[in-house]
This record gives sequence, structure tokens and C-alpha cells, in this order.
Amino acid sequence: MRIEASPGAVTRVPGYRAAGVACGLKQSGQLDLALVLSDHPATAAGVFTTNVFRAAPVLYDEALLAREHPPLVRAVVINAGNANACTGAAGLQDAERMARITEEALGLPRDTVLVMSTGVIGHRLPMDRVEQGIYAAAQSLSTSGGAAAARAIMTTDLVPKEAYVRIDSENGRFSIGGMAKGSGMIHPALARPASPTGNPYPHATMLCLIVSDARVSAPVLQDALDAAVARSFNRITVDGDTSTNDTVLLLASGQENATEITPDSEAHRLFQAALNEVCTSLAKQIARDGEGATRLVEITVCGAISEFEAERAAKTIATSPLVKTAIFGADPNWGRILAAVGRSNVHIDPQRTDLWLGPVQLVAAGTPLDFDVHAARAMLRQPEVAIRLDLGLGSGTATVWTCDLSYKYIEINAEYHT
Repeated sequence: MRIEASPGAVTRVPGYRAAGVACGLKQSGQLDLALVLSDHPATAAGVFTTNVFRAAPVLYDEALLAREHPPLVRAVVINAGNANACTGAAGLQDAERMARITEEALGLPRDTVLVMSTGVIGHRLPMDRVEQGIYAAAQSLSTSGGAAAARAIMTTDLVPKEAYVRIDSENGRFSIGGMAKGSGMIHPALARPASPTGNPYPHATMLCLIVSDARVSAPVLQDALDAAVARSFNRITVDGDTSTNDTVLLLASGQENATEITPDSEAHRLFQAALNEVCTSLAKQIARDGEGATRLVEITVCGAISEFEAERAAKTIATSPLVKTAIFGADPNWGRILAAVGRSNVHIDPQRTDLWLGPVQLVAAGTPLDFDVHAARAMLRQPEVAIRLDLGLGSGTATVWTCDLSYKYIEINAEYHT
């Protein structure tokens, strides 16, 4: 299975059109409103931030998808430059109005549009500009508009994030394409609508829209998204801070004459595997483009008593400022890694703990080893850094992706009004 991180991923999927326009929401004048249209009614699934201060578009989408009989979706409208978060009842009215304006601009039935927003918290949307942008985007929709849409949802991102895969086998023929944004305030803990998370790390703004031409019922689609997100977006962190707006939406429009993908079928296995790969690719692209980042860091904890504890340990390491700054400085100061995991509140026997930096073992059975410091420094200067910690207690394994912490991160966030 080959994932392509190529421009225009969402419109490479047959049956989808998109546009990205500038309507004055960003002071820079750059693209700031995206619109994606499905030519056919699509089943939809979503996962949303567990931050208590959910943004208005999150509340709107959650309510729509949590209905006993969720509507089929035709379009998603996304603005950047304003989060429409912590804006009270008026903000919720603005989110609903975004959906209504989109439905009017495209001639769609009521309740067939989902909404996402990202940007500065605590300010009302300038709805006159938003309305102009939606109508402009509606007029600009095309099968080549995916790349512009991906750029329009960026905030502090340096690059757009896109992923596409095509499955063509006797057991399934479908495409999946996705676009995401996120660079700071990244530590997602996403959950399905109206369900408790159980995740102890409610920490992004990251937004993601994934589309497919597969035929999948809404309940099966939601289960597939839950499974994919659990080991992708919910396993990245840049700064340990959760956004009010984190959202991942998945649409499945169904090809003409396509066979419905049902649980326990080979087609379902293929769809889940493809969705997992798209989500993982997008999640890693977000971590790689963390604010001020110079390196992508992959942290794997194995030998834990459970996958839950392995994930908890890996996230504790990944959010440690001391670990992240050591990586930025190419300093193989492995004591910071053990100190971080030692406070993670998971089962640990120090005398059974092994630690590696890439292929170089630094610690065996809790005892430091002699290692080539120059080689370790060289590995820490690579664009991708791998850390592996074996707790030696069980079969629980989890991988988390993060980035280093540089001077640039402080500069960006000291100057960016959030």
C-alpha cells in the first residue's frame, strides 16, 4: 500500500470538488476559507476535541452527527484565522449560519453541511467576509481545487498536509484522500460525539478532512475512524496543549454500483488498513511541521503491561521540555528520558529497563552503557530521530510522534496572538 503525500489529495478521490479562497480572515491576505463538496450524499463520521471549552463549530458538528439518524453530508466548509471558540451563543449561531450560507450557495438541503474553524480564540467571526468567501468558493469549486483547499486551512503551518491512497483489488476498489492542518497547540485527544474519552491526555488545533468514494454505513464508518485516530492523531504532540477546535471528519460517498463495505469482510480490512495509513501519514506530517521544529521524533515504548500504559509513558517522554530541548541541541542526555518516564505513573521496574537511540543501546537493565557519543550526536542531528524504551514487563507497545523544541517555537508563540 503506497501512501502519496501529493497536492490535491481530497479531489483526487472521484466525486469530490474543492476550492480555497481569501476572504480577509487572515491579516496576511492569504487563502483562508476552504470548501469541499461531495457530488453525492455521503455518510459521515467525526471525532472531536475533549477540551471542555469546545468551539462553536465543534458543538454544531457534534450535534448533527450525534442524531439518532444523522443526515447525509454534501459539503464541509472550513475557515482559518478565527477559531470561533469561547464566543458563546452568538458564536454557535455564526457556526450554524456558515452551514446555512453554504447550503444556500450550493443549493443543498438543510443540515447537509459540516463546519470547521481554526485560528485566534475569543473573537466573533466577521460573517460578512465569511459569507463573501463562501459564495466565492462555491463559484470556484473544481476537481483540481484540493491543493488550494489544503493551503486555505493553514495557520502557523509552514506546509500543507495531504495524503492519498488508491485500493484496486478483487476485494475492494476505492480511494481515500485527506488534508490536515496543525503546527502548534498540538496534543489531540479526540473522541466520537457524545461519548466519554477515557483518555488521560485531553490535549491541538489540528483539523483534518478525509474523503472516500467507498460505500460504508455511518456506524461502520465511525468505528473505522475511531480505530484509525486512536493510533495516529491521538498519538502526536507538539506542545502538550489541546485546542478547543480539534476535529477529524470522514466522508464516504459510495461509488456508483459499489458494494457496501461491511464488518468482518476482506473489503473492510482493506478499508481500515488504508484509513489507518492515511491518518498516520497526516499525523506525522503535523508533528514534523510543529512550530519551530527541526526534527521529527518517534518514541516507541514496548514491554509495558498494557498498550494504554505504553502510550502514557511515550506521551510523557514526548511532552518533556527537557527531552525535546536536548534533541534540538543534539545532546544524548538520556537521563532526561528516564526521568520523564519515571513520573508517568505507569508500572516500571528500573532494573528491567532498556533504552535505545536509533540502533545504539544507551541503557541495559537500568544500567548505563558505554556508547559512542559522537555517533549518538550525529543521529540526533538527523531529520528523524527514533527513541525506543523497553520496560521489560509485558507486551504493551505504543508509538508516539513529536518534534524537538527550539528557540523558534518561543518566538512564534510570543508573537502570535492566540
